Amino acid sequence: MTAKPVTITVDGESVRTEPGRSVAAALTLEQQRTAWRNTRFNQEPRGLFCGIGACFDCLITVDGTPGLRGCMVQVEDGMSVETDKS
Repeated sequence: MTAKPVTITVDGESVRTEPGRSVAAALTLEQQRTAWRNTRFNQEPRGLFCGIGACFDCLITVDGTPGLRGCMVQVEDGMSVETDKS
């Protein structure tokens, strides 16, 4: 039995993805986004890098809470995600 897809909002756009995925996986797989923020000083693009929460390249804002690692946050239906590269 396949689980019903969930819908999250990313930078104002609806994105359907599989339940159980991380937000970083949804951004990468569903939106083909390799970067969703820039570094503070050199404005270098960053996105999913380690995928295990050891680095801080995949930072996002979820439901108003900033600075979360996208690889560590599991998607939930109705979740609102904001990136720095909308």
